[in-house]
Amino acid sequence: MMEMLASLFSYDFMKNAFLAVLIITPLFGLLGTMIVNNKMAFFSDALGHSALTGMAIGIVLGIQDTNLSMILFAVVFALLLNKISSSIKAATDTIISVFSSCSIAVGLAILSRGGNFSKYSSLLVGDILSITQKEIFYLFIIFLATLVFWVVCYNQLQAVSIHRTLAKSRRMKVVLIENLFSVFIAVVVMLSIKWVGILIINALLILPAASSRNIAENVREYHFFAVLFSVFSGILGLVISYFTNVASGPMIVILASVIFFATYIYGKNK
Repeated sequence: MMEMLASLFSYDFMKNAFLAVLIITPLFGLLGTMIVNNKMAFFSDALGHSALTGMAIGIVLGIQDTNLSMILFAVVFALLLNKISSSIKAATDTIISVFSSCSIAVGLAILSRGGNFSKYSSLLVGDILSITQKEIFYLFIIFLATLVFWVVCYNQLQAVSIHRTLAKSRRMKVVLIENLFSVFIAVVVMLSIKWVGILIINALLILPAASSRNIAENVREYHFFAVLFSVFSGILGLVISYFTNVASGPMIVILASVIFFATYIYGKNK
C-alpha cells in the first residue's frame, strides 16, 4: 500500500495535481455554502459555460494566456448578469438560462471554426494532470484573497443571504457585497475549469455544501462539513482516478455525489 502511494507522488504532475486539489477544494466548500443558501446554482453553472466564450475571445485577440481572457470575461459576465437580474422583471433563472445558452453558443461557434474544436474538448471534462506551477500560483493567490474576503465580509454575506431587504435597511452595501461575491465565484470557477471541466464544475460547488446541509445542526458545522467533504472527495477522487485510469474530475464528482446521498439518508433517519 505504501509503495503504491509512493509511486503516486513520484511524478511531478501528480504532485502538482495534489497541491491544486488541496488549494481549491476548500474554496469550493466555502463558496458553495453561500451559493446553496442564495439559490445560485444556475448562476455558477452559467459562469462555467461562459468559459468557452472567454477562451474564444482570448484566442481571437491573440492573448497567449487564455486564463486571463476567461477570467476577465467571466467577471464582466457575472456583473452584467447581476445587473440585469436586478433590473428586469423576468424570473432570474430564465435570465440566467438565456445568458448561459447564448454564451456557450458564441464560444462554440468561434472555437469550432475550421473544424478545430476537438483540441478544446478537454475543457468539457477537464484534465487536472495538466495543471502547471504557474496555475497553482494563481490558485494560491485567489485562495488567500478569498479567505480575506470571507473574514471581512462574512457577516454582510450572511445578512444579505438571510434577508436582503433588511440588510439594505441596515445600510449595508448589498449590491457591492453581491458583486464582490460573484466576482470571487467567477475567478475561482475560471481558474478551476481546465482541470475540473465545464460539464461538472457546478457539481463541485454545490454537492459538498448540499451534503453538509443534510447533517449540519448550526452554521459552524455547515461550513466545516462543506469544506471537509470537498477536500475529502477531491483527494480520494484524485487517488482513485490515478489507479483506475479514469478522469479525475468525474471521479471527484462521483464521490461527492455518494457523500450527498449518504448524508441525505443519515439526515432523514437521525
